[in-house]
Amino acid sequence: MKVLLLDDVEKLGWLGDIVEVKDGYARNFLVPCGFAAIPSEANIKQIAAEKAARAELRRQQRDKLEAIAKATEAAFVSIETKANEQGHLFGSVTNEMIAAKLREAGYEVADKMVALESHIKQVGTYEVAIKFAADLSCMVTVSVMAPGLESEETVESGQDTAEESAEESEQDSADETVKES
Repeated sequence: MKVLLLDDVEKLGWLGDIVEVKDGYARNFLVPCGFAAIPSEANIKQIAAEKAARAELRRQQRDKLEAIAKATEAAFVSIETKANEQGHLFGSVTNEMIAAKLREAGYEVADKMVALESHIKQVGTYEVAIKFAADLSCMVTVSVMAPGLESEETVESGQDTAEESAEESEQDSADETVKES
């Protein structure tokens, strides 16, 4: 049986397509649920008009997303959270936190648009992708700071100091071993 799709149906077709399906599938599911109708001249014209309206709406949405992406491109977000002396965060910075800070700054960004490969768990500056569509994204700079630490340099110097003290303690224990012999 041939039916005219009134909506996009997964694994079957798009709005306005005329597809061949089994009779029972059309009578028992597609037509009663409003996903399809028996094709007629009037239905085809109506769907063509609806298809054109949807295409125009998609074009307008795409233009709006491109404008938002262009405005968001140079955004800088600063997030302050608790961390230890080595710069490891107590918790993590998530895409929801970054999106909330962007919204506070006046950018239209949904939580799901922030594309983090993994949560941020270290103090520092990061480049984060904001995906507006499959082929439309931009990069935003996110600075994660801790109230007790002044900057990323402080964290790095703290790590260097810890490494130096560990090396010194190893040398001291080696010297003591040599003296005992």
